[in-house]
Amino acid sequence: MPSTQRSFFILIALIGGLAIFSSTLSKTPVLPLFALSLHASPAEIGWIVVASTLPGILISYPAGALSDHLGKRRLLLASLVVFASAPFLYLLIDNTWQLMAVRFYHGFATAIFGTVASAAIAEKYTADRAARLSTYSSVTIVGRSIAPFLGGVLISLASFDAVYIACAISGVLALIVGLLLYDGTETPAPATRLEWPHFWTSLTTVLRDRSIMRVSLIEATQYLVFGAIEAFLALFAATLGIPAWQIGIILGVQLVSIVLTKPLMGRVSDRVGRRQVILPGLLIGAASVVLLPFAPSFIGLSGLSLTFGLGFATVTSSTTALVADLTRDGRYGASMGVLRTVMDIGQSIGPVLTGWMVSTAGYGSAFTLLALLLLLATLLLEPIGYCRSGPPAGP
Repeated sequence: MPSTQRSFFILIALIGGLAIFSSTLSKTPVLPLFALSLHASPAEIGWIVVASTLPGILISYPAGALSDHLGKRRLLLASLVVFASAPFLYLLIDNTWQLMAVRFYHGFATAIFGTVASAAIAEKYTADRAARLSTYSSVTIVGRSIAPFLGGVLISLASFDAVYIACAISGVLALIVGLLLYDGTETPAPATRLEWPHFWTSLTTVLRDRSIMRVSLIEATQYLVFGAIEAFLALFAATLGIPAWQIGIILGVQLVSIVLTKPLMGRVSDRVGRRQVILPGLLIGAASVVLLPFAPSFIGLSGLSLTFGLGFATVTSSTTALVADLTRDGRYGASMGVLRTVMDIGQSIGPVLTGWMVSTAGYGSAFTLLALLLLLATLLLEPIGYCRSGPPAGP
C-alpha cells in the first residue's frame, strides 16, 4: 500500500476513534439516565434520543454531495468543530428542552463525519472495500466500546458533568488530529461553487437506483433497532434494579462484540458476497432482541446484548460496501449521503416508536416489534443478492 494511503487510513481511523468515543460517551449510558434525572417521561426520552439523528436526515446528503465537489477534508473539519464544542453545552443544561436542543446540535457532527469519512474510504479502496470500511468502523467502535464502561463509572463515582468534561477532552483532541489530515482527502473542484443542477442530478441518480435504496432500507431497519436498543435497554435494565455501572457493561459488551466481529465479517463479505453475510446477521439480531424480556438479569442481558452486537456487526459490515459497489460515476459522497439519510430516518423512528410502545404495551411488546422489523428486512435482500465485491456488469 502506498505510504499516502497508509497515513490517510491511520489518521482518519484515529480521528474517528476519538470523535466517536466523545459522541458515544455523551449518550451511552448517560443520556437516558441524565434525561430521567430531569424528570423526562419515556416518550420524551425517545424524542431526546432521536434529536441527534434528525441532523443526519437534513445534512447527510448535502454533506456527501459537497464532499464530492469540494473535497473531503473541509467537510471533515467542519464536523470536528461541532464534536469539540458540543460537549461544553451539556454543562449548562437544566431541563429536557435544552437537552433536546444540544442533542440536535451535536447530531450534525456525526451526520457529516460519518458520511464523508465513509465516502473517502470507499473511494480510495476498491479490492478490499468491505474490509477497509469494516476495519475503520471497528476502530471507531473501540471508542464506542470504551465509552459505556467509562460513562457508567463516572456517573457512579462522580457526576453527569464529569462525563461531559471527558467528552469535551476527546472532541478537542479529535479536532487537533484532524488538522493533520491532508493526504488523499482533497479532490480538485471543477468550480468555485456547487451548481444546483449538479447537486440535484447526483441526488436523483442515486434515488432512482432501486438496489441502492433497498440496501439503504436494510441499513435503516438495522439502525432503527440499534437506536431503540441503545436507548431502552438501559432503561429496561434500570427497571430491574441493575446499577449504572453494570448497565454500562451490558451496553459495552455489545460494542466490544461489534469491534471484534466487523473486520472479520468485512473480509468474509469481500470473498463470499454481501447477501450471504447480511442475511444471517439480520436473523441473529432478531433472535437476540425478541429474547430480551426473558433474560431479566445482568448476565442474561449481557449475553443477549453481545449477541445483538454480533448480528449488527454482521449486517453493517456489508451494507456500506454494497452501496459503494453499486455506485456509478464516482458519486461516492452522494451515495453515502443518501445511505446515511435513510439510515438516520430509521434510527430516528426507532427510539420514538419504542418509547410509545413501552408506554402503551410494555417492554416485551416493544422488543417483539423490533425483532419483527429485522425479519421483514430480509425480504429486501433477494433482488440485490448478486452483488459481491464490485458493481454488477452491464448498464
